[in-house]
Amino acid sequence: MRELLSCKIHKATITDANVEYVGSITIDSDLLDKIDLWEGQKVLVVSNTTGARLETYVIKGPRGNGEICINGAAAHLIKKNEEVIIIGFQFSDKLIEPKCILVDENNRFVRYL
Repeated sequence: MRELLSCKIHKATITDANVEYVGSITIDSDLLDKIDLWEGQKVLVVSNTTGARLETYVIKGPRGNGEICINGAAAHLIKKNEEVIIIGFQFSDKLIEPKCILVDENNRFVRYL
């Protein structure tokens, strides 16, 4: 069994960073559906702006608003308006075809990668 890339949201923009919230990253439900990312699933968030990297879990956000909010202690590392890559992984004993998408500056789907 190996842990493999299962999905990725590339060039997303952080719409808010809330240190008062108890942990996680909130992501627009439309984006979660596009890449088959589940609420509660662990993700790696990488800032293209600063190089910061962190692991957290997904909270399903409202559909269609483009929200991607870093919550809790993670908001000390990644701030509002930073560009990020959000990466999901899956354990498998076979190769899998990851679902990777590119979004625009408003976190709207552009195309599959």
